[in-house]
Amino acid sequence: MPAFPEAARAAVGDATLRANLRHATHTIRDKRARAVAELDDWAELRQAGKEIKDRTLRHLADHLLRLEEAVTAAGGTVHWAADAAEANRIVTGLVRATGETEVVKVKSMATQEIGLNEHLAAEGIAAYETDLAELIVQLGEDRPSHILVPAIHRNRGEIRDIFREKMGSWGRPAPEGLSDTPADLAEAARLHLREKFLRAKVGISGANFMVAETGTLVVVESEGNGRMCLTLPETLISVVGVEKVVPTWRDLEVFLQTLPRSSTAERMNPYTSMWTGTSDDDGPSDFHLVLLDNGRTDALADEVGRQALRCIRCSACLNVCPVYERAGGHAYGSVYPGPIGAILTPQLRGTVSEVDASLPYASSLCGACYEVCPVAIDIPEVLVHLRERVAAEGGRGHRLERAAIKASSWVLDHPTALAAGERIASATRALHPKRLPGPGARQWSEHRNLPELPAEPFRDWWKRNRR
Repeated sequence: MPAFPEAARAAVGDATLRANLRHATHTIRDKRARAVAELDDWAELRQAGKEIKDRTLRHLADHLLRLEEAVTAAGGTVHWAADAAEANRIVTGLVRATGETEVVKVKSMATQEIGLNEHLAAEGIAAYETDLAELIVQLGEDRPSHILVPAIHRNRGEIRDIFREKMGSWGRPAPEGLSDTPADLAEAARLHLREKFLRAKVGISGANFMVAETGTLVVVESEGNGRMCLTLPETLISVVGVEKVVPTWRDLEVFLQTLPRSSTAERMNPYTSMWTGTSDDDGPSDFHLVLLDNGRTDALADEVGRQALRCIRCSACLNVCPVYERAGGHAYGSVYPGPIGAILTPQLRGTVSEVDASLPYASSLCGACYEVCPVAIDIPEVLVHLRERVAAEGGRGHRLERAAIKASSWVLDHPTALAAGERIASATRALHPKRLPGPGARQWSEHRNLPELPAEPFRDWWKRNRR
């Protein structure tokens, strides 16, 4: 992936993409605002969510150990994965132990983060996405572009064409003469997925929350496909980031009010599935929980940046962001796009690569993301914090900047040198360029003219006129 500015420039030139994004984000944004306005205590719920998350993160190790104990007591098995490679090895080994060569999946950003589908495919195991939007992305050999609606960049006509052309190679083909009406597209997906649900022996999921006091996992969704994956297979494997734990059921109550309204603009999710270990009478007989770190403890160590771990993946920040609305999710080069991705990805992956170092700058710092965040993540604050880190590390474009600041500091500490420099600059002002040289500086001055220097430095004017 190229750095964000280059990727965004190409995306902004796609008129169809911009139209799709504008229509979808404005629709979701307006519905969310109406849903939130129904609650008189929304501000109090938001503050409560923030405090619960912060308190949990301060004692994260204790809550995770309590969770492990509760899951184990309920008949599940807990695995700890330090990074993506370890998580992929664990999941692959668990699937192989069942003797199966295919799995069905609930929509999961954690498994996308670690590239699980690709890893399983390389090991001869087919992973079938069952969320409608994820199915569209998978059939179209595409990448997700939104946290909540991964195929937000596609319109109905494009989805119809994908179904017609690709469904047959993945299973049951699309019906003859498939139209682009939502009902027909949903029915085609239902028929295609039904046979996969009925024959699958292994399901893979993530989780929106994990309740430490009972070892209960929670998945909220709108389609029902998740519940099929969670209940029909004999083996269930859940890959969940360690930050998703909440201490008690009472804590969970807050998020079951704020998440639906902030994400799908619903008072309550149509499907809220909860399971605790295994049962002889219902659901999978074998349950495995893979607790994923993959950079999260590094983020936790950052006093400013750790607030990104509060995120409950509602996507409200994406739907109000003027940058995301125009550039789309693919420009971020990560499974986490938009404002939250701009602060989460550089902390999980570091800022060594060009694309990761560019993400903290993928913002106008307008603050709209902070205003809608249901757990009050101050995204602009973290963006500025990460920009400071990128500059301190001396990445591309910042070595010259650091040298210039160092030289400026020396000049400002030596008044005689500063005065001489001002006189030289004024004397040569007719030769000054209108734009700054160099690729990085040229981007800054592309839409800005350099200020014209006066014919005489202020200090000389002051000496002559101060009497």
